[in-house]
Amino acid sequence: MKQYFVYLLTNNSKALYVGFTSNLKNRTWEHKHKIIKGFTEKYNIDKIIYFEQSESVYGAIQREKQLKGWTRKKKIALFEKENPEWRDLYDEL
Repeated sequence: MKQYFVYLLTNNSKALYVGFTSNLKNRTWEHKHKIIKGFTEKYNIDKIIYFEQSESVYGAIQREKQLKGWTRKKKIALFEKENPEWRDLYDEL
């Protein structure tokens, strides 16, 4: 069964980015190596600090939209429960 992921990335300045993918490790690698042009490349946003898994593409897309609509404070409260140090989780994927 296909898996989908909603994820949060950050940088040294603690900017936040919400994304969606079906291949989390590969997509994070692309961000780390600046393959993905745009916001994450421009602001060096390449540390994965949170992710959620879904078996439904529609559910994952809806969750991504929901998180993008949240305030910064609410996003931080979500991931700091599991990752209060803002550790880069890439090696654990």
